[in-house]
Amino acid sequence: MYTFRRGEITMKMLTTQLSGLLQRIAGSQEESIEETARLLAQAAAGEGTIYFATFGEMDAVYANAEASGLFPRLAKWTRNTDVTSADRVWILTTHATHPEALSLAQSLADSFIPFSALTADKPDETNPLADLAYTYVSVDISKGLLPTDTGDRVVLPYAFAALFIYEAVLLSVREMTEDWE
Repeated sequence: MYTFRRGEITMKMLTTQLSGLLQRIAGSQEESIEETARLLAQAAAGEGTIYFATFGEMDAVYANAEASGLFPRLAKWTRNTDVTSADRVWILTTHATHPEALSLAQSLADSFIPFSALTADKPDETNPLADLAYTYVSVDISKGLLPTDTGDRVVLPYAFAALFIYEAVLLSVREMTEDWE
């Protein structure tokens, strides 16, 4: 009985924390999400491709986008991708200090190719990716959502939050590009 009750409490706590996370993102990142959608829609409206450059667990976002087939002009960025000025790139990584994500961001910035970034980190003066990106969305997760009995914190739903943002961006991009499809 204790295990069931504890599980029930944990499930309620998790649901409450995830709901709060999504509400916080919707409230604080609405403008950044809209700016990201506008930026990505530029490629779909023109002759470009929208590349998702995903790293680590953020690969889940590309997998979801590819499986749905709903994101216009979607392609996965790889090290061999030749990005042109007509293209747009969305860099998705857990942390803004990811070396390959930063290298890509610097290369795109040096080539004057607009791109967006999504990470868990806030866009502050210590965030090099936010400085380089044309638009930046933060899931703002710096510690686990749930405390344990030992005082640690667990549940770091980076991909979960990124998928929520992806769906919001998708809705806006499709709305903006439906006249061009």
